[in-house]
Amino acid sequence: MSFWKRHAGSLGVALCVLAAGGCGFIGKESAGAVPSERVVDYIHAVLEADRTFYTVHVVERMQRRGVIESSEKWRSESTLPLPAQFFQESSSLAAMTGTKVRYRLISLNPINKQNAPQTEFERAALEAVTAHPEQPFKGRVSEGGKPYFQAIYADHAVSPICVSCHNADPRSPKRDYKLNDVLGGVLISIPVSE
Repeated sequence: MSFWKRHAGSLGVALCVLAAGGCGFIGKESAGAVPSERVVDYIHAVLEADRTFYTVHVVERMQRRGVIESSEKWRSESTLPLPAQFFQESSSLAAMTGTKVRYRLISLNPINKQNAPQTEFERAALEAVTAHPEQPFKGRVSEGGKPYFQAIYADHAVSPICVSCHNADPRSPKRDYKLNDVLGGVLISIPVSE
């Protein structure tokens, strides 16, 4: 059984608990409810920790030791998924749990054009977190007539691997990143009550 399949269930349970607000409904003002702002902070803390660990202690370590490279072609080659692909795959697995919690990487300077901002909220949020990376950008939005709470957190270059990959990719519109620079943002979207 693959790592992804083994851990999809535990990720799904964690997201279900968070999406349910732990002991109340997200967005509903009542005793015991966990505010949407806190729920997205919890989700982000887990996502950031997992991705940073994967980047620094798996990808960087394996490449530095010459054990295995990471590549966009990891499915067809014997390579590790890039950290962005790790994130995308985990998001796809989370979506299979039915929680309606979504997350993805977005950037004003995306290597992959599908990671460009798709709404004015996303563009404004990326501009805000680029200017003030310590402060996430949060707000309510409507998608398909349904209310969601969205938050965008600055996505930093946590490793020299991040910097070299972004600077070397021929599709990259920006090639002067340094360690800890903001590469873009982590967008988290959760359903809320009316």
